[in-house]
Amino acid sequence: MSAALAALLDPALPGRTPDRPVAGYVGADVPVELLTAAGYHPLRLSGSPHEDASPGRRLLGGGLDPVACSVLTRLLAGAYGQLDVLVVSRDCEASLRLFYVLRELARVEPSVALPPVHLVDVLHLPHRTTTRYVLAKVRGLRTWLAGRSGRPAGDDALAAAVAAHDRVRGLLRATGDLRAQRGLTGTEFLGVVDAATALLPDRAAELLTALVAELPDRGPRPGHPVHLTGSSHDSPDVYAAVEAAGLLVVGEDHDRGDLLAATDVGDPGDPAGLELALAERYQFNGPAAPRASIAERAAHTAARVHARGAAGLLGYVRRHDDGPPWDWAAQRAAAGVPAASLEHQPYGRVDPDALDRAVRTLRAPAVAA
Repeated sequence: MSAALAALLDPALPGRTPDRPVAGYVGADVPVELLTAAGYHPLRLSGSPHEDASPGRRLLGGGLDPVACSVLTRLLAGAYGQLDVLVVSRDCEASLRLFYVLRELARVEPSVALPPVHLVDVLHLPHRTTTRYVLAKVRGLRTWLAGRSGRPAGDDALAAAVAAHDRVRGLLRATGDLRAQRGLTGTEFLGVVDAATALLPDRAAELLTALVAELPDRGPRPGHPVHLTGSSHDSPDVYAAVEAAGLLVVGEDHDRGDLLAATDVGDPGDPAGLELALAERYQFNGPAAPRASIAERAAHTAARVHARGAAGLLGYVRRHDDGPPWDWAAQRAAAGVPAASLEHQPYGRVDPDALDRAVRTLRAPAVAA
């Protein structure tokens, strides 16, 4: 293992423990640049499939993506440590319901130790009116953070934060592209992304730069290369099970993997245009399952299968995640490779019999037309 990869996958890596106020956030639609510019250490909150999430489920109700139930349970238990603020995006309906419950808890149960919470409502329609709406939400978050931190995020600080996070995204894309040469397992890449979002951007960029330099000298990872679509993954458990079964995840289309770094904010050339550039980046970021059209998802899947040299398409959908199945037929047709789908899977796990059948389908020799 390369030295940089070992460092990034080390849970005790210095810098994972913040030494400044912490802004917890839920969802990839939160403009992390604003959190950094306001003096916070951004920390994306993950659920845990290994912990009992019944306290969160009682408050959120049934029929909901279990990730949100786990996040709420962990918030109530203080599992994330000291959070000075919490920003929730409307990346899916489960996140929106999580925000409403948190807001109501703060109103009716003031004894519950929760940080101040703010909703950032990013929409993804390709209209100028949508851009104006998202821009208003970006400005609202910037103002709210300044009021909480006492440190207004000036244009210089915001420009520096944008450049720093764009650099990390570019390095994550470069790291992801090396998966086409089988330099990383999918499980390792998830760990790299997790570390890059847990560290301040300058430290993340330092380690990712070293990783990109070291990976070409690493031998190829074994396994039948597949592209993974469907639900997002905030723990490595499913990837580890899939790869232990003989597959190699060389790409994915969820926002804790490749999609996290798909686009940059860029330099608008004018400080006055920073907020608009941020709004457009988050408006057009994707295409994630909860918020993109079927055609967009299918075209993206086909392009990524080709770019990474995937020999199969694997769908994984956990219970109560209703978006991905709508895309599957079009994705399968567009990909042009053997495909298998695992639906109604438990959070953080995969049914071994269903996985065995999927592996046999994906590894079956192609039949000549």
